[in-house]
Amino acid sequence: MYSIARSVLFQLSAETAHELTIEGLAAGARLGLLPALMPSVPDAPVTVMGINFPNPVGLAAGLDKNASAIDGLAALGFGFVEVGTVTPRPQPGNPKPRMFRLPEAQGIINRMGFNNEGVDQLIANVKKSTFDGVLGINIGKNFDTPVEDAANDYIICMQKVYQYASYITVNISSPNTPGLRDLQYGESLNQLLSALKREQASLAEIHGRYVPLTVKIAPDMDAQQLQGVAECVLEQKMDAVIATNTTLSRAGVEHLPYGDEAGGLSGVPVKDKSTQTIADLYAILTDQVPIIGVGGISSGTDALEKMAAGAKLVQVYSGLIYQGPSLVKECVTAYRELMN
Repeated sequence: MYSIARSVLFQLSAETAHELTIEGLAAGARLGLLPALMPSVPDAPVTVMGINFPNPVGLAAGLDKNASAIDGLAALGFGFVEVGTVTPRPQPGNPKPRMFRLPEAQGIINRMGFNNEGVDQLIANVKKSTFDGVLGINIGKNFDTPVEDAANDYIICMQKVYQYASYITVNISSPNTPGLRDLQYGESLNQLLSALKREQASLAEIHGRYVPLTVKIAPDMDAQQLQGVAECVLEQKMDAVIATNTTLSRAGVEHLPYGDEAGGLSGVPVKDKSTQTIADLYAILTDQVPIIGVGGISSGTDALEKMAAGAKLVQVYSGLIYQGPSLVKECVTAYRELMN
């Protein structure tokens, strides 16, 4: 059934199809239609960051930036749903067109630029949801906030989403907000994570619960840069690392229509780069800090490859666009069979 829906959606622009899908999932959840239409996903419980996940396959941030379709997305069988990236103030993002499909490579290029309705609207949407599962909230900075003041934006978002999140992700790796990736390196990263960990401790005391803090990194680092990130993550006692965001590389897609568009490339073309980053990161972190693997998962085998490289959980996004909801069941089933 999804192949038919996809053929219709792929006649539309990527962003229009995206918006219609989110609206459709939200409406389907309100009407109670989705459980009968979606494949049944088996239980495969796993505990990471002190959180009990029904299964280790989650939705990556970016699909539901405003948390407007949480209930619909949860009906697909995800073990956890991550919404955002959200910023303190609403912002329109970059000019359209800003999302491009590369179907021959099962890839997507986007330069959305953190388009979202702001953290207050996201919270209002979370409150309206009936979802009681594991919810990650991905936070970022507004495009016009100077990089040296970025910590203030992240802290504003942390303070507002803390009581509603199962975990919070610090997005410092999107290539579509000028200067954002500079926060991944050296003293900038150390100062940012240190400030956020202090805020986390304060909020845990205020709210009487500890909400884990993860950091999402790019796949485009060299060995020295990745070593620096890992050391900082260990020093600051981060709760997890999400590896990885989209890539700036165009290796393998240069010849395709839209292959030279600016933005971050996701989907199958980033799979090996992401998996290698996970493996290199795990070699440093071992089991001291868990890794959540994301990038190019389009089959159960791909999910297991991420886990073999060191990931404790995985997330999908582009693979869901190309493969449909059956991908969630396939990944969970592969994991469950491996564990048994």
